[in-house]
Amino acid sequence: MSLLKLPEIRADQRVGAAQFDVRPEALERWEPGVRAAADSDASISVYDSIGENWDGTGVTAKRIGAALRNIGQRDVTVNINSPGGDFFEGVAIYNLLREHQARVTVRVMGVAASAASIIAMAGDDILMGDGAFLMIHNAWAVAIGNRHDLRESADWLEPFDEAMADVYAARTGLDAKAIAKLMDDESWIGASVAVKDGFATGLIERAAIAHDSGTQAQGSRKALAMVEASMARAGHSRSARRDTLKALFSGTPSAADQPAMPSAGDLAASLQSLITSLKA
Repeated sequence: MSLLKLPEIRADQRVGAAQFDVRPEALERWEPGVRAAADSDASISVYDSIGENWDGTGVTAKRIGAALRNIGQRDVTVNINSPGGDFFEGVAIYNLLREHQARVTVRVMGVAASAASIIAMAGDDILMGDGAFLMIHNAWAVAIGNRHDLRESADWLEPFDEAMADVYAARTGLDAKAIAKLMDDESWIGASVAVKDGFATGLIERAAIAHDSGTQAQGSRKALAMVEASMARAGHSRSARRDTLKALFSGTPSAADQPAMPSAGDLAASLQSLITSLKA
């Protein structure tokens, strides 16, 4: 197992009126082009939102589990640049890394926000790049329903806050009240402060981090995620959001009776316009 005695997180996936989603603030600060300058056959990349996206992308426990089985009982490096996402998937990935039979080194290349920050805590070593951030907060979900549903959702979320606080406290040695305050404040913790306060154990040299200037595909990926987050804030259920996105972007109309699909650049521009409209 991991060389550290890390607490297990138990999360009951009971369905309630609330659904975990990526915080829009984290998406806005996420730069998909930030990643490790080099990988090895014993490294795992966490460069997307946590949980399966509508188009089949995303970082899931199933994929991380398969990568760990392929690596075997060797030391593993986990490179993270993720805006977070589904709490349950984040917990499952944390537990997989916690139970790995060799040393786990986590490297935060860009951001490890929300559920991704929980994953980061599974490292025996947690290294952060210059300009990298951890973002921690109380469990955040989109809840729909009447006052009884919303009260139930608040009660449903509370144990998850306690579980996350236990992990952060175990890693840092900070008082539980101090951790709770940081979570209440939705704290963005830079690399030097993370090391000082025990959220990280060291820094990454700049040469180890690559900064892709941003391909059209990366821009579209982020824009699509922001569209879904905006729809969530507007009250659309996860299934409704994903059905809509699939209908908009996954169709295969025939060339005979449909106009040509827009270029990636046009798509990114259209998505940004849609985001602006949804925020208005």
